[in-house]
Amino acid sequence: MRPSSALAPGDRIRGWWDGRTRAQKWLAGAVLFGLLALLPLFPPPLIDTPGVSLGGVLAQFAMFALIAIGLNVVVGQAGLLDLGYVGFYAIGAYTVALLTSPSSPWNQLGANAFFSSDWAWLSCLPIAMAVTAASGLLIGSPTLRLRGDYLAIVTLGFGEIIRLVADNLASITKGPRGLSGLATPVFGADAVPGGYFSTGNATGAANYGTWWYWLGLVLVVIVLLIVGNLERSRVGRAWVAIREDEDAAEVMGVNTFKFKLWAFVIGAAIGGLSGALYAGQVQFVDPKSFNIINSMLFLCAVVLGGQGNKLGVIFGAFVVVYLPNRLLGVEVAGVNLGELKYLFFGLALVVLMIFRPQGLFPVRQQLLTYRRRARELLRRAEDSTAAT
Repeated sequence: MRPSSALAPGDRIRGWWDGRTRAQKWLAGAVLFGLLALLPLFPPPLIDTPGVSLGGVLAQFAMFALIAIGLNVVVGQAGLLDLGYVGFYAIGAYTVALLTSPSSPWNQLGANAFFSSDWAWLSCLPIAMAVTAASGLLIGSPTLRLRGDYLAIVTLGFGEIIRLVADNLASITKGPRGLSGLATPVFGADAVPGGYFSTGNATGAANYGTWWYWLGLVLVVIVLLIVGNLERSRVGRAWVAIREDEDAAEVMGVNTFKFKLWAFVIGAAIGGLSGALYAGQVQFVDPKSFNIINSMLFLCAVVLGGQGNKLGVIFGAFVVVYLPNRLLGVEVAGVNLGELKYLFFGLALVVLMIFRPQGLFPVRQQLLTYRRRARELLRRAEDSTAAT
């Protein structure tokens, strides 16, 4: 083992973090998320985005973080190359739009409709997740027996099919015109017209973007807890085995198809949740928002952050969202740098694949269950051997 002085700074930080107790990690996580929640209210000068509202940028980041966590389950944990994840994102958004938009033929708002106007958006969250999970089951059942490039092509086609259906099914989705006037959480209507989450709350640091960011942070924490428990369970260990060598995992008795399908369905449900969050934030849904470029950006966040590391992919999502908004309006030689985000991400991926192919924060392969207890037992055995 290399001495600590020879390790890279990131590896030293990782080693220090691994030495903390579970209670210390929980405390550090609570403090970190508390500081993140205060970020739009007290933005540091280096972090602030002069061209756009920081609250709106952070709300978009929370949505991308959910997407990155869901895609990380599929790509990072189970090793399934999904290029059409934007399809699940679109299904979640259109589920909310079709159920709450006044121009939708399936609108369920109003006095005699299914949803209460005040709780419509929150009521649509579990429905959007259920619909996208069912879609993941439907598309995954016949296709997850494929591997590698073949699976990537199938999922890419799935994402494009969803966009084209939304674009051409004008009688229901209104086609390119889209669906507007979507429901939002009604909270604080006495203080602000429409509530804190509506566009009526557009001024100040605690504007509607900030409130959507806070809600997104809560959802990110909930999803992280669920995904973290899955990683430490038999399901998570099966995913890692499939990712490393599917044939070897199958020989050792792992039902690879079942666990891949679980990853696909869980990732789809999280994608539907992020789509519902997007629909509530923007209050408008059209097919242009769900093109293949966005799907590549989602994958870019996972690759940049580090496949398999759920905290790393959140950082990757922050880079993907924050960098273009931070550079918006910054001109060099008459070129707006904010419009060159695809160039920057492309160059970043090329450089990353050359010098750090595992991503900025690569996942560390180690025993996920009872690892601390196992280390203590080994240390005690070594001490007793040395004493004798």
